[in-house]
Parts: sequence; C-alpha cells; structure tokens
Amino acid sequence: MARILDLHLKLLALGLAVVGLALCAYKVEVLGLPLKPNMNAEVWTVQAQINFRGKGTPAKVNLAIPDETPGFMILDEDFISGNYGLAVEEKRGQRRAQWAVRRANGQQTLYYRVAVSLEPDAEPDFSHVVPKFPQKPDYPEPYASAIKALLGSVRSESADVASFTRELLIQLNAETPSENVKLLRDRARRPNEWVREIQEVLKGARIPSRILYGVDASQNRSEMQLTPWLQVHNGEQWFNFNPFTGDEGLPDHFLVWHSDDEPLISVDGGVASQVNFSVTRTYREVVEVAQRRAELTGSGLMDFSLFSLPLQTQNVYKVLLTVPLGALLVVLLRNVVGIKTFGTFMPILIALAFRETQLLMGIVLFSVIVAFGLMIRFYLEKLMLLLVPRLAAVLIIVVMLMMFVSMISVKLGAEQAMSIALFPMVILAMTIERMSLVWEELGPSEALMQGGGSLLVAAIGYMIMSSELLVHLVFVFPELMLVLLAITLLLGRYTGYRLSELWRFRNAVKKEVV
Repeated sequence: MARILDLHLKLLALGLAVVGLALCAYKVEVLGLPLKPNMNAEVWTVQAQINFRGKGTPAKVNLAIPDETPGFMILDEDFISGNYGLAVEEKRGQRRAQWAVRRANGQQTLYYRVAVSLEPDAEPDFSHVVPKFPQKPDYPEPYASAIKALLGSVRSESADVASFTRELLIQLNAETPSENVKLLRDRARRPNEWVREIQEVLKGARIPSRILYGVDASQNRSEMQLTPWLQVHNGEQWFNFNPFTGDEGLPDHFLVWHSDDEPLISVDGGVASQVNFSVTRTYREVVEVAQRRAELTGSGLMDFSLFSLPLQTQNVYKVLLTVPLGALLVVLLRNVVGIKTFGTFMPILIALAFRETQLLMGIVLFSVIVAFGLMIRFYLEKLMLLLVPRLAAVLIIVVMLMMFVSMISVKLGAEQAMSIALFPMVILAMTIERMSLVWEELGPSEALMQGGGSLLVAAIGYMIMSSELLVHLVFVFPELMLVLLAITLLLGRYTGYRLSELWRFRNAVKKEVV
C-alpha cells in the first residue's frame, strides 16, 4: 500500500511539474514573454505625412496602409486627421484609409502612424493574390528587337520563373551592359520607372509580376520615400527580388506598405498631393509586445493572466506570489537542513515586513522588540495571569513598543524604522510568548537557537522574495506555482537525515569509519 501511495504521489508531482513547465514554455516560445525582467523590444514607428492643397470644396483622401507585414507585427496605429471623418476598408487584400471633410481650403496635412515590432518567424504569405498571365505587349522598334534578344539570352541560361527573373535582373543591372540593355536603361531615369520597365520586359515572357513598396525600418530617418521591390509569380507562388541587384527575398527590416495593384494615394478636391515617410526607433516592454501577439494569434491564455487585473491588484499579487517561494524555503530549511524556528511560517511573515524596512534595519527592530517584549513577558509571569489575558497584554505591549520605536526613529531621522508598523503584531506577540515558554522549559540556549533560526530563515526568505528575477518569474508565469507544489509534495515524503543531524552525529560516523 505504501509503495502504491508513493508511486501515486510521484506521478502527481510529475504531472503538476509538466503542466506548469509546458505552460511556461508556451508563453516563452509562442507568445514571446521574457524570462528576465525589464527586457525591452525594439519598436519602429513609421509615419506617413500627407500634404495637399485644398480647393475650398469637399475633399476625400485615400491612402494605402500596411496590411500584410512579413517580418513585422503591427502593435498599434494612429490616424491624426483633425476635423476629417475617417474610415478604414479592405479592398482586394489591401487596406486603405479614407479621410473626408466637407470643405478643405488651403494647405492640408494628415498623418498616419503605425508601430511595429520584429516578428522574425513570420513567413510572407501572398498566396491569396493570384494574378492573371499577361499578354505579350506590342513593343515598338527598336525596343522590340532589343527585348526579344534579351529574353532569348536569359531563357537559354535559366530553368524556371525564379531563375529566369534572377538572370534577367543580373543582365539588366550589369556594370557593363549590352547595347540592348543600354537602350532600355535610357527609357528609365528614376527607380520606379526602372522597375516598371522590368515589368514590361517580363510581360514579353508572359511572367506575372507586381511591385511591392516598403520602408526600410533599420534606422531613424526623418525624410524618406517608399522603396520598390519586384515580385514574380510562377503559377503557384510569389518570388521576391531586388530589382536593382537580382538578390532573392525580402530584405531585413523591410516593412511592406502596399503593392502597385492600386496607387499609394488619391485625393479628390485637392491638388499637389505628396506623402513623406519617417521612421523612429523606440523601445517597449517585451510583455506589452507579447500581449499584442497573443491578441493577433487568438490565444486566450493572456486573457486569464494576471495582466488582465487592475494595476493595484497586480501589485498585491506581486507580493503574494512570493509567499509560496518562502514556504518552499521553510520546508527545505526545516525538513532537509534542520534549522529550528518559532512556528512554521512566522519567518516568512517577518521576511515580508523586511521588504519595507530593509534587511539590516528589520533585524535590528525585530530583535529590539522581541527582547523588550520578552523581559516584560517574564515580569507578567510573576503576576500569575491566565493565558488569554497574558497574550492580550503582550500584544498591547508590542503595539506600544512599535509606537515608541517609530517616534524615536522620527527624532533620529531613521525613516526606514518607521515601517515597523508593517510587522505582524500578532506574530510578534506569539513569538514572544513562544520564546518565553521555550526559555522556561528547555533553557535560554534553545530559545536563542530557535530565535536565531527564525531570523536566519527570515533573512534568506527576504533575499529570495525580494529578488527582481524571481518576482518577475512567478508573476508573469504563475503556472510555476504548480512546479513549486510538485517539489513541496515530494519533500513531504522525505524521511532521510537532516544536514544538522549529520553534523550532530559526526563523531559517531567517524568511529564507524575507523
């Protein structure tokens, strides 16, 4: 029967530990919650500033805004538009912001801001956009002959759409271009015009293509424009290429803004419209970013986390969740090490008070109050009082001592000593009573040993319970309480020697060895 019970306990502890660690691993790996406190994540804020001149008539502004952002996660976005009405709609896989106002007169400025963080594991997925195969254009001469010759050269050195596009881009951007390439280059003077020219050439091979426009978010910049990037389709998937080098894939920190399926901006009721972009890098807490990631992935785990509580309640639990750490410490020090204390969890309550008084001042105050209380307790013993009135008298004296110490600390300018009011009064009273009984029954040495053990455990408990790392872990990952419970259950079956007993019987052990 004992073996079955022992097996049951071990399986229970194993199950609790596995569940706790699994939940913790999910929060770290999937949601990105940090294992260390005060960790910050890089956040890029990209701003689009729209300027145009109103004509004194109703005006409507339509701006393409990010939707799919491979490599990034949108944290939040702001629309700064004054008295304009705002609507956001999705059309053919592209989100667009629409501002409208009854009358726009003179210079007008609108802003759109989006804050994003890195999401390195996010794979770009443009599968929902399926293009049509283009018809071969009717190129005018001499461009028709140049493009035909160029396509023939590229086709002989490629095997599929991806390799065809790469070889085409290499030849078009060669340092020593051929005569055919020089002819095409003369038609495109600007980057956007050059990418359009590449698209025209690809149409000659009936390869669907489009342009992605994005922002390089790798550095702070106050004035910048969108960078064009080429996409080609092989009938099944899209391939991304740098139109100026032929390198495949999207670059790092490239925030996709929109595609050329629709224009970046359109303005009705205004003239001279332009969009300027700027990028600013800031930092946010990783926890905040993880909460947003949980919302986007539809994970309900964060809805039941302690972060959903009011801030005042969160601060309370940041203290309460350290109590199990102190409880496990007491189990280890009493059952495994063999340190004697007054009561079971009294040292942990004292350790909580040390969080306010700080360790050294707390030990001094605790020792002073217990010492004076103990002397008065011995005096009360001579009065032959009953137990309950005696305890009540000790409690009243403890309160008076605390009040007296606080007033003295004010005069001496020791502000930390004023936190003595946080000491649990009843625990102090019971400690004085318990210490006096041990003093009378087992002698002063045993009483001082248990008193010293209590202070030692309280001091160690204070260092553990005030550790910033441990407070962070138990608050962000409260499921670790299951792991603490599992360890406590296993220690509950410990029946071996305590370390203090090994020291106590060290002479007998030496004789057996001899």
